[in-house]
Order: sequence, then structure tokens, then C-alpha cells
Amino acid sequence: MPRDLADVLHYFLPEIDSDKDDGPKIATSTPADASPRLNQPPPVITRRVHRDPNTKPALPLPILGLPIGERDVVRSALAWNLAIETARLGALTVIVTPSSDQGSPLWPEPGPGPLGSELIFCPATDLESLYKVAEELAHSRAGQNGRGGIVFVRIPPAWLTRRESLAGPVQWMLLLTSANRRDLDEAFELAKSLVASNPVAEIGVSIHGVTRIAEAKNAFEYLSRTSLERLGITLSSYGLLVDDLHVYRAIAAQRPIGLAHPQAPATRALMDVARLLYEDARSRVLG
Repeated sequence: MPRDLADVLHYFLPEIDSDKDDGPKIATSTPADASPRLNQPPPVITRRVHRDPNTKPALPLPILGLPIGERDVVRSALAWNLAIETARLGALTVIVTPSSDQGSPLWPEPGPGPLGSELIFCPATDLESLYKVAEELAHSRAGQNGRGGIVFVRIPPAWLTRRESLAGPVQWMLLLTSANRRDLDEAFELAKSLVASNPVAEIGVSIHGVTRIAEAKNAFEYLSRTSLERLGITLSSYGLLVDDLHVYRAIAAQRPIGLAHPQAPATRALMDVARLLYEDARSRVLG
């Protein structure tokens, strides 16, 4: 569902305004056109599926692709923490990544993780084989949790530009990008590669490493405008992930940010982005 950053700021502003942490601060100014929703808690998901499990198979879990480089420790940590925070909401979450990552500092040990999340290495060497494993998991794990979930897939960015990847298995992708212009341009190139292989793919963006809401808003507007003008696509916003020293401390300790620093601004931001992802994942299955 296409979404502008202004549509999701109400998830972040209340927490930011009430922040008493001694870490980096976020601007607390409220947009002039802010609605009363800013002071209300995020909506509670109440939709349910009524089906007979004995006669109808469960629908597969949505697959979310995340283009992350093989040395990108920060974005890998954010993806892992997003999966954990999504699991905290009651979702079944699995992270799938190429087995070439094994032994690198990108991920913790494979297998069951915090709050029911799971990390799986697979011997994939291209986008198609990686997604085949993800699709198998999306079907096999679908019936294990009546509240749905997400299969997160770490995609080496180079795989999106290979000629043999033109089959375009990616349907839903999240770009994690900083507000740096170079990173935004790299995110645009990734979106361009995806659209070339699959014109109907849905692309979302979360701006990370920001210290002010205006910084994230300007970055998303630049990327969204460029994508609309040059690619003819509308990006969805999944909010922002703040620049917080607790992120780096948790990475160094290889512990989930939400468990190591539950009151940190980074934890609250991760929870909000995870909630947006989970709501969209459920709408794909139940909608």
C-alpha cells in the first residue's frame, strides 16, 4: 500500500516527544497540519481469518526482500532487529540469507533466536535459488502461527542487477537507506533494477541513522520524487530508524537492541517500523 512519510509520522512523534533518554535527540516540533492521531496509540490489528485448517491450507507468509551488502553490518543488524520486533508483536519471523554469510559479523548464530525469530543460512548462489528457499519456508511455516508473519530475505545487491535475475521473483522489497545523498542514489539504483525485472513490485523505504524527523522527511521526499519522475513508481514509507549509540553497542555485543536497551529511542523506532511491516504483511494475506 503506497504511503508517504507524513502518513506514518504519528507512529514516531509521541515517542520522540516523550523521550527522556540521554542519547541523541530527535526534533520535537510537530508539523502544522498534524492531526489528533499524533496523541493516540497505533491502531490495534483486529482482523482474523476464519477457515477450517483441515480442508484449506494456510496461505503462505509474505516474503520481504532486503538488499543488504555483504559487509553492511549496520543494515544487517537493523534487519535482524526488525525481525525480532515483528516477532514480539506475535508474528512468525524467519530470516533467510546466503550461506556465504556464515562466519561473518553480519549475523548471530543460525537457528531459533530471540522471541521466536529464526535465522537460516541457505546455499543459494543467485536470486532465484534464494527465493526458492524463501518460498518453501513461506509455505511450510504458514500454518504454524495463526497470527501470520514475514519471511525476511537478505539479498546481495549485485544479484538484483544480474541478467539471469530478470525473472523478477521479488514482489515486496524494503530499502534501508540513510539520508546521505550517495546512499539515496544507491537506493534509487536498486529500485530501478527491481522495477526493470518486475514492474509491479512494491517497494518500501525506511530511513535510518537520522537525528531529526525533518532529515528523514527530506530524504524520503527526494527518493520518492526521483522514483516517481524517472521510474513512474510510488514508494511506500516505513518511517525512520533513529541514530542512537545503543544501536552500535548492541551490534558490538551481538544482542537485540530491544532486549539490551528496551527504553532506548532506537528500540521504540524499531518497534514502530516493525508494526508497519506487520500490518502490511497481514493485509497481504487477509486483504
